[in-house]
Amino acid sequence: MHDIPNRIADVLLGVEATLRTSGQWERQQPPESALLSTQPFCIDTLRFEQWLQWVFLPRMKQILEQRWPLPGKSGIFAYAQEYLRKNDLPTSNLLELIRRFDDLIAIQSGAMRH
Repeated sequence: MHDIPNRIADVLLGVEATLRTSGQWERQQPPESALLSTQPFCIDTLRFEQWLQWVFLPRMKQILEQRWPLPGKSGIFAYAQEYLRKNDLPTSNLLELIRRFDDLIAIQSGAMRH
């Protein structure tokens, strides 16, 4: 399971590339107060794409770079599927990457228990 962090890094690069090529990547960071939301996915202050760019990607990159423990579980896909379906964005690649992230976290979590 040593390759899980590398596979997650590949997924994160794919998420960033997808956001960039679909025109969802923003140059200007939202206000700091928007990033400090205590709601899941900063649902009250950010769009999902903003949360991916400004919260999820930086946190996960830091976890991987610092070799901190990966999250024990991830449930991003269910929310992403619902959000992206409602907002009619070009989503198939982004959804696949998020599903892959959730799956890799689940695999890693299962391996840690054994």
